[in-house]
Amino acid sequence: MTRRAKPVVLVVIDGLTPSMLEATDTPALRFLLEHGEYRRAISTFPSLTPVCLASIATGSHPDVHGIPHLVWWNRRDERLVEYGSSFGALRAAGLARSLRDTIVNLNERHLSKDAETIYEALEDGGLTTAAINITTYRGRNRQLPTIPGAPAVMGPKRFFFYSLYESDRTGAPLAVTNRSLGSIDAYAAAVGRWLVTRDGFDLLVFYLPDYDYASHALGPDTAHEALARADASVAALFEAAGGADAFLERYAVVLCADHGQTLVEHAARLDVSGARITASNRAAMLYCDDPRALAEALDGDPSVGVAVFLEDGEVVARRAGDEDLALLDEHPQGRVRAAAALRNPNAGEVIVSAAPGYEFVDLAGHHHVGGGSHGSLAASDSEVPMLTVGLGAPPDSITGIKALLLAHFGVARNARAA
Repeated sequence: MTRRAKPVVLVVIDGLTPSMLEATDTPALRFLLEHGEYRRAISTFPSLTPVCLASIATGSHPDVHGIPHLVWWNRRDERLVEYGSSFGALRAAGLARSLRDTIVNLNERHLSKDAETIYEALEDGGLTTAAINITTYRGRNRQLPTIPGAPAVMGPKRFFFYSLYESDRTGAPLAVTNRSLGSIDAYAAAVGRWLVTRDGFDLLVFYLPDYDYASHALGPDTAHEALARADASVAALFEAAGGADAFLERYAVVLCADHGQTLVEHAARLDVSGARITASNRAAMLYCDDPRALAEALDGDPSVGVAVFLEDGEVVARRAGDEDLALLDEHPQGRVRAAAALRNPNAGEVIVSAAPGYEFVDLAGHHHVGGGSHGSLAASDSEVPMLTVGLGAPPDSITGIKALLLAHFGVARNARAA
């Protein structure tokens, strides 16, 4: 009889910087650091949550999974897609349509059919997957909504999404009552406690977004109360297992962030003729007929850290009139990440990574000046903490998590998937 591999809990704390985790004295996170292997790893580009979570779920960059940005132009449907740069941006793009894009279409229509999610791979291997609040969730099981009239979706066997989809009755409180006080992480903790008590999964993806929300407002490395609440959510899993030591006897762990955060001091609006511009946070996409001319038109804009485009199939990097691929070497895995972003069929012909201290306003003019933001190629946006317990060496990129999990469970990647 084949021995069952130890179940895994993948904890994703949105926006957590390496320096914040390394300096933390919160008890649950410190316990994991003391019992695991740790390194700094790299996110994808643009380093924005929908793109990053798709990269974690599929083990690939945007050229494979197809999610390009928080806001982008859908060429097939000839319309704007807005996943939630801000509530004002959702309203500006059309609230009902934007919510459907974020909750349903991201997985059903926008995530490439050629990209295999970790849920699909493991469930095809006969394992049980669970996910709480993660926005890239495509799986093999039809999940019905808790609100009449909302559409059914395909997700993991055990699926919990902001109280809107709940595969099991757990008694968890509503997720969205007061995000500034951590209600979403508290919901995750309640559901996670229920699942651990029942040992109800082989893989649990435990997503905690409230730290990022606080860091946007307060700035990187300052959202200590939010991190303490995230720590309490992780501690709830320990308690459900009978304590921290008992938890590690039962489960292997991956703990990471999806992206980092940068302090922003200036808000900018890109304004060039001949392009459709979609921008928010610290990355922008420009859809146009002449990418070179457009990149040259950006030369005098101080908010542009580097503009990248493809010419004859090759990546070109430009800043202030200087055109040199070495500009990408200033950023971790810059050439690989820029190429993957540009080769996404949903990306703009020109992609802009913001200059230090700058953020691009969204559709509603919203920005995070005085707080934290992310999205660029810069190390501060792109470095993430990566911790493994019971799984061997941590990967050097968020795209390596899927392969690590497949190897642990002895499940092969689908040869037909990208």
